[in-house]
Amino acid sequence: LLELIPYKLKTAGIITTGSEIFNGLIKDQFTPVVKHKLSDFNIDVTEHLTTNDEIESILGAIKHMQEKNVDIILCTGGMSVDPDDCTPGAIRLSGAKMVRYGAPVLPGAMFALGYFKNGVPIIGLPGCVMYAGSTIFDLLLPRLAAGVAITSSDITNMGHGGLCLGCAECHWPNCSFGKGV
Repeated sequence: LLELIPYKLKTAGIITTGSEIFNGLIKDQFTPVVKHKLSDFNIDVTEHLTTNDEIESILGAIKHMQEKNVDIILCTGGMSVDPDDCTPGAIRLSGAKMVRYGAPVLPGAMFALGYFKNGVPIIGLPGCVMYAGSTIFDLLLPRLAAGVAITSSDITNMGHGGLCLGCAECHWPNCSFGKGV
């Protein structure tokens, strides 16, 4: 009926993608938000790299994170349907098995999730994680922190109840957002 699983992930590597940030044209406001969300689960960011939007740079950063043996790899900078966004392709080319690119959850439809052979998850975070109070990342982070593998079917099931209603006073996680109810 109930299973209590301790958090297993302890370290994270964040790859901030975006030529605007890489070249110093704008300030990275995404990483601090992700660090805060991870800290709620006692996950320390031990590695952080900023890359431009070129696939080779993103792949190099992913390889670096793998060599540093972090427990989870997060790519920030926003995922988009823009053909110039190389993050999903870099995740695919990195050797990770892509579980899902796209989710029936708003905010968070451009979420990407893959796993390496050693079980390390790699995630492409949509831009909404930076500004929305609750997103697909917030729905999945507790399971990821506990080391529970997430399947494509798990994400599909979040489609029922997958629209955040943006209530004036947010009661998340005490609502139906993404719960498949």
